[in-house]
This record gives sequence, structure tokens and C-alpha cells, in this order.
Amino acid sequence: MFHLYKKEGAARRGAFETPHGTIQTPAFMNVATCGAIKGAVSAYDLKELKCQVQLCNTYHLHLRPGDEVVRKLGGLHRFTGWDGPILTDSGGFQVFSLSSLRNIKEEGVTFASHIDGRKIFMGPEESIRIQSNLGSTIAMAFDECMENPAAYDYAKNSCARTVRWLRRCKEEMNKLNQLETTLNPRQMLFGINQGGTYTDLRVEHMEQIRQLDLDGYAIGGLAVGEPTEVMYQVIEAVEPHMPGDKIRYLMGVGTPVNILEAVARGVDLFDCVMPSRNARHGHLFTSAGVRNLMNAKYELDEAPPDENCDCPVCRKFTRAYLRHLFKSGEMLGMRLAVMHNLYFYNTLLEKIRAALDEGTFQQFYNQQREVLGRRI
Repeated sequence: MFHLYKKEGAARRGAFETPHGTIQTPAFMNVATCGAIKGAVSAYDLKELKCQVQLCNTYHLHLRPGDEVVRKLGGLHRFTGWDGPILTDSGGFQVFSLSSLRNIKEEGVTFASHIDGRKIFMGPEESIRIQSNLGSTIAMAFDECMENPAAYDYAKNSCARTVRWLRRCKEEMNKLNQLETTLNPRQMLFGINQGGTYTDLRVEHMEQIRQLDLDGYAIGGLAVGEPTEVMYQVIEAVEPHMPGDKIRYLMGVGTPVNILEAVARGVDLFDCVMPSRNARHGHLFTSAGVRNLMNAKYELDEAPPDENCDCPVCRKFTRAYLRHLFKSGEMLGMRLAVMHNLYFYNTLLEKIRAALDEGTFQQFYNQQREVLGRRI
């Protein structure tokens, strides 16, 4: 399923074959939490923005409109109009981060809905059943997302529970994929490495979950407040213990610089709400650094948002016009900014792949690491 074409240092160039198309890696997944990119961007827009994978969220879609509703409507692909690969998060992160009232047991987690407060139970089997109803290409295993920082003993016990839950996820998926009524009988399963910032627990946990021979492996529980250098140290510690013939996913990361650094450390797949969230506040990622459209200096600026970008926005609109839209509260401003940022992220990964193909990744890395995070 995963083909590793070449390496430059730890950086990997490959391709991941799925039932809904092949993903060229390294790749960025565009986050459509509730089945749409926040900022009025549809699945059909994503094609023009070089998107390869759409990511949707199990927790939110289970609450609204309901995974049974999505199933009756043909699954996420028919529901959203996206015909490429879709990854669904397990809902674990939302269960642990959005609900202040939750009760963790071996069976799973009882929590209160953030919408109406009603009590809901979710465990490994429930999460996989919901994701099966959604018909996604890739399902994420249900794991415990620990608080950061967490006590060492708690983190160790949590890792052990996550391994037990992962076995149950795999068993449930195997069962569901054999049913004639399953929307996607070739649904894939990724396991998630946990352990907080304790590198010994991370390595031990990775060694345990790799034994289950899953379709891919993710590093979770990072980019939640720890210093970036600590995140990089954890990746460096875990990477040698990840199967070399399986795709690797760093969850919830991150800035363009974070992605560049993680690619250099052997990661293949990324997702983050940052490009769309920052865009909705007028912050654009560009080839010269980060640009804040709210600045007064752009009031009469007729240059495109990024003079080196050929996205649909930069081809047609000016910084002055986008600034006016934001100042006027026009939704079009958010839409255009989100489109640009997603195009920028997807193009950045395209450039990284090209550099790896040409054997010039180290040169690209040295050139871009200081530019990408610069504030203009």
C-alpha cells in the first residue's frame, strides 16, 4: 500500500495507494471537520487547490448530522462531493479536549456533548462503527489523549490502555469490513503513538503497536503546548522504531516550518487547521513569510497577496481588495484567504516532493526554514 521511492537523510518520498486514489507523499490533508472547510470552501474547490486528502471528524459528524444519516446518504464521499481519499479522526481528541465532564473506563469514555450536554458513550468499537458508517478511506484508532504535561505513571498506564483499545479497534474493523452492508469494505486503520513528552514511553509504545501490522502509524499528542524543539525530539526518538514500509502521520501539525522540519525527520503525512483558521483572521502564508492583511500599509497595495503564487486568488485579486473585504466583514474575504492558504500549503508539499525527487531537499530545507516563519 505504501511505496517508498527514495530517501534523503531521514526525509522520505513515496506514494500511498488507497481505495480512493493514490496519495503522493509527503502530503498535507485539508481539514473539513464537519464535511466542509471553514471559510465557505467546498470539496469541489479543493480540486483547484491541489488537495489530495480531505480530513473529517468522527466526533462532530456523529453529533451532527449523525453518522447514520451520513450512511443513509451514501457516506462522506457522496455527502460532501469529494471523490479522493478521506481520513476520519477517531474523535478521541475532541472527547478529551471539548468535554469537561468525562469518565474514562476500560470500556471507553462517557462524556457530555458540547452541543446540548447530553451524555454519550464512545469506546474503540463505537468509534470504528461510526467511521465505518461514514465510509472514510482511512479510520483512526480510538486512543486516550492525555493532558500535557501528564505524570509519568499516568502516561505509562494510558499508553497501555491505548494499546488495548487499538487491538479492539482492529478486531472491530476486521469484522465490519467483512459485512456485505459495509460502505467501504476496504477501509484502512491507522494506529496512534502516544506517551506525552516521555521519549522512553514513546519508543516502548511504538514498538508495541507496530506488532499489530496496521495500514499506517501516526504520532499523536504533540503540538499541544510543548516547545517545538521537544516535539522534534519526540519525532527523532520515535522515527527509528516506526515501520519503514508503512506511511507515517504527524497529527495536528502545523506551521509550514513545523512541516518542513518534520519531513526532514521522516514524516509523510500532516494535517492542521492553521491555514484555514489563520486565513479567517486575515493572516496569509506567502513565499516571503506571513502577511497580515489588516495592516494599514495594504490599503492602497495593488499587488497580489503573494507575487510568487499562481493560486486562483493571487491571479485575480489584490492585497488592497482582500483587506477591504476583511474590514467590511464580507465573507468573501475569508473564503479567498482560506483558498490561498490551502493552496500555499499544498504547493509547499508539492515543492518538497519535487526537491526529494531531484535530490535537492537539503538545499530546499536550508533556503526555506528561515523564510517560511518570517513575519512581514
